[in-house]
Amino acid sequence: MALFTRVWTFLLVLTAVEVFLAYIHTPLTVMLLALLGLSSLKAVYIVAYFMHMKFEVRRLRWILFPAPIVLLLSLLALLPDAARGQCVMC
Repeated sequence: MALFTRVWTFLLVLTAVEVFLAYIHTPLTVMLLALLGLSSLKAVYIVAYFMHMKFEVRRLRWILFPAPIVLLLSLLALLPDAARGQCVMC
C-alpha cells in the first residue's frame, strides 16, 4: 500500500506542476513540450503501477512499449500547428 501511495503522491505533484505552468504564463511551445513530457511520464507511472505492468513478465512489457512512442510522435507532429500563435481569426 505504501508503494501505491508514493506513486499517487508523485502523480499528484506532477499534476500540480502542470497547473502551475498554466498560471505562470509560460511560452506556448515550452508549455506544450512540458505538458507532453509530464503527461507521458504520468501515463507511464499509471500503466506501470496501477495497471500492474511493472509486475508482469518483461516480454509483455516490451510488446506494449511501441504504442506510447507512436502516440508521442503523432502528438509532436502537431506541434507546428500550435506554434502559429493564439489568434485564430487573423
